[in-house]
Amino acid sequence: MDPLSDVLSLLKPHAYVSSGFEAGGDWAVQFGDQSALIKCYAVVSGGGWLTVEGVSEPVRLETGECFVLPRGRPFRMGSCLTLAATPSREIFPPARNGGVVKLNGGGGFALVGSRFGVSGHHADMLLGLLPPIVHITGQAGQTALRWSVEEMMKELRERQAGNALVLQHLAHMMLVQALRVHLEAGAGVGWLSALADRQLGAAIRAIHADPAHGWTLQDLAERSGMSRTTFALRFRENVGEPPMQYVARWRMLLAGDRLENSGDPIGVIALALGYESESAFSTAFKRVMGCSPRHYGRMSRAVTRAAE
Repeated sequence: MDPLSDVLSLLKPHAYVSSGFEAGGDWAVQFGDQSALIKCYAVVSGGGWLTVEGVSEPVRLETGECFVLPRGRPFRMGSCLTLAATPSREIFPPARNGGVVKLNGGGGFALVGSRFGVSGHHADMLLGLLPPIVHITGQAGQTALRWSVEEMMKELRERQAGNALVLQHLAHMMLVQALRVHLEAGAGVGWLSALADRQLGAAIRAIHADPAHGWTLQDLAERSGMSRTTFALRFRENVGEPPMQYVARWRMLLAGDRLENSGDPIGVIALALGYESESAFSTAFKRVMGCSPRHYGRMSRAVTRAAE
């Protein structure tokens, strides 16, 4: 798989709820902490403002545009930046698929989309690879998303047989397409932008294609066509950590997924990820994940049993 598919596969996003929202007149809504949730929405009509905690600049949303909030930070939407915001819990009912919530009778601003739950004890590490806001504005991006948005609107209106399953598949398509468009735009900094960069992306794809390989800084620099110093500097500036730290973290995220889901012995996982001994693997795992592989496995099984 490609690196974006790798990350989404470990997150295992599942459409928690797909719905619509309409607002009329002057309005503002404050959404609280969205921990372990990814939000992906498209503006169907009207315009408004979006502000996200920790992001200095507000985002203007217009008809046809799409936005993704991958990190679960509190955010605010409204017709004006200065209006007092109503807490979302006072407007939105308990989560239910296919609903359309109206504020002030609707008729002005409208959007459709989905909230995604994510899996894994270290989903925060993976979500940290994604930017706090993905904002799709260009005509090409809007065109790419139009079909899934229109089909989602149709499903929300008509509520035909199999509606929940269709909405789930449409939500996944919309999320992946939005991230793909952002990746292709290659703007800004961050993991997605580094992946879109011809040189840095070559190194990231090599790591993901063969995580067990004995990568060195020199190897990765050569893949990128840069000197070791230039590569290390650019990688850290864009991805937020040194290249070899990224290699180690990606290996441990893969290991964590196998400990949670495969039932493979620790020694087998260690060898599959390029470690010659179980002890060397365990030391690396604890350094990155904060606990031993055995403790991680026991914790994962306990969580699974509690959820059953």
